[in-house]
Amino acid sequence: MSDTRVLPPAALSTERLWLRAVATFALFVALAGDGLRNLLGFPGYLAVASLTLIACVYFLIRLRPRPLTGPWPLALAGYILFAVLSLIWSAYPGGSAITLLGMLACTATALMLALVLTWNEIIGALTRAVQAVLALSIVFELVVSLIIRHPVLPFWVEYGHKPPLLAYWSRNVLFTGDRIQGILGNANLLAFVALLGIILLGLRLLAYPRLSPAARAREPRRWVTGAWFALAVLLFALTRSSTLVLALAAVIVVGAAALWVRAGAPGKQFGRSLVVGGVFAVGGITFWLLRDRVFSLLGKSSDLTGRAEIWATVIRQAEKSPILGNGFASPWIPWVEPFNHLVVRNRVLQLQAHNTWLDVWMQLGIIGVILLALALASALWRAWFTAIDRPRVDQNDARPFSPYALVPLLILVTLLVQSIAESRPLVESGWVLICLFALTGVRRPLMDAGTELAPDASPQPRYDRPEVPPPGDTRTAHA
Repeated sequence: MSDTRVLPPAALSTERLWLRAVATFALFVALAGDGLRNLLGFPGYLAVASLTLIACVYFLIRLRPRPLTGPWPLALAGYILFAVLSLIWSAYPGGSAITLLGMLACTATALMLALVLTWNEIIGALTRAVQAVLALSIVFELVVSLIIRHPVLPFWVEYGHKPPLLAYWSRNVLFTGDRIQGILGNANLLAFVALLGIILLGLRLLAYPRLSPAARAREPRRWVTGAWFALAVLLFALTRSSTLVLALAAVIVVGAAALWVRAGAPGKQFGRSLVVGGVFAVGGITFWLLRDRVFSLLGKSSDLTGRAEIWATVIRQAEKSPILGNGFASPWIPWVEPFNHLVVRNRVLQLQAHNTWLDVWMQLGIIGVILLALALASALWRAWFTAIDRPRVDQNDARPFSPYALVPLLILVTLLVQSIAESRPLVESGWVLICLFALTGVRRPLMDAGTELAPDASPQPRYDRPEVPPPGDTRTAHA
């Protein structure tokens, strides 16, 4: 008998499994950075993040990146380059250098995810990372409420005899009806991760009935996905984040609009997209005019509960160098002048402007704001057409739409809404996701997103496209 070994498929090779594990953990570190710092302290977090970055760079070099099918996102590259150049005129070069290393690390992580993984692997890694944060958050809050039974402060930090309320990791409020914070120690950050879970797991539930038998066998059972979705909804409700409630409303509206455009014939999709764009423009103006009433319904003032004072301080700082900015600094470094005393609320030093655009204006001036706006607009443009275009990898124009093709659009919309009241899109998970979807939008992820679906049951029109026989077929092609 010959000694013949049967090798596993490439997708199940040991190297590929390690790649997926590293990608999942890298996204977990990006999403749960605050929780890791609360648990391990900054030195411990830095060690974990550094090892994760090394693993990402190793796989980026070791594996052959998947080629892009379109031009690189030049506006995003311009923003990153301009941020690096700001070291030349920065008012705080040491702080700029430290934060630039963090931004470049997040960018390298996004490059590895976008260029080495398939689209389905990216979706899987992001979903697993979100599930890990959600599961650890509910377990953490249960342990605090049922076993510890008192508020918990982050480890390795001394706050004195009367710590400020905002300093607590968990305030032991799971059963009191107050806002929970999970392992992230911040209700707004937990709400963001929960909304990601609602998007990813909701689309998985929609995709499940249409998966091919082979793909369905690799997916968790539908009731398992439903349980995870319910957990995401529960945690989202328990955080009571007004900003993310608005983001959820925007996600629903944009998702419904994309599905409406999908339903149109190919020749009418662009016209429907123009209609949607007009409706969104009118809706945005209406929202701005009625913002006081909207925020009052959500229990917030028009400045989102005290943010006007922070914004005024940041604007005064930005006016010192309105064109080029004062130097990149995302997040603000607490021991660097002027951030060591710039904004203090309720005895807690703030490390962000609570508005992405004001933060960028202060750091990189009007030029930085324009570059970031162009980068996000370009990513949203590509994400929109990724969401509404039918997958095309060959001459078959009847491939089914994939629900997962909506992921870049919906998450970018979430980040755009979050940018109104938070600067988180500039750091950690926010920046990783912006870079990731800017790159995958170029790669057209809908191409391999559709390959896991069974063909549509109903025949689709072929629009008089000639049939081309497969290689080796001696039949004559006919119209």
